[in-house]
Amino acid sequence: MNDDAMDLRARNKRATRDAISNAALRLAIEQGPSGLALVRVQDIASAAGVSPRTYNNYFSSREEAICALQADQSRRAGQALRARPAGEPLEQAVVAAMVELYTDPEPDRAGLRMIMSTPELEGEALKAFTMAEGPLAEAIAARTGADPARDLFPAVTAASVAGAVRVAGRHWLAPGNTDSFAAVLTRALSCAFRATPS
Repeated sequence: MNDDAMDLRARNKRATRDAISNAALRLAIEQGPSGLALVRVQDIASAAGVSPRTYNNYFSSREEAICALQADQSRRAGQALRARPAGEPLEQAVVAAMVELYTDPEPDRAGLRMIMSTPELEGEALKAFTMAEGPLAEAIAARTGADPARDLFPAVTAASVAGAVRVAGRHWLAPGNTDSFAAVLTRALSCAFRATPS
């Protein structure tokens, strides 16, 4: 199989995964936090234009499908940091990488509110954010020259960054907030670096 055919196949798989995830989130929003149990695999598959079998090839639960965007973003956190210029200071690189990763596009308020107000979905989203910590810690270690097996700094910083992203989401959804998610996330991430050793 040539590279073009592999790229097309990967794009088609990505489009199918995105369609299923978007359909799952849309149906969850329609049902509301107390109606999550009413969102069935068959309904998600139908709304996405795929069979239930295809749905099951991509996701093991409706919670996983609904939170797929957060999981996909989190998997790319380390890669996003590694893509920043090598000479850029750590804080600046982390903030720029995470703001670009989590705000392009800006989160859907209704979707994020649904996820953060439903315990089952919030647990799945927490799992997604936690997935970011390992690759992000490795990228931080590579950038700072730290040994992640002996130095706590990369892992603690990565966990702080993941926590800052979650806290930023809560503040962005708070009544009366008019700031963009990028602005709130930038402020939250700067808090994670206030105690950074020199």
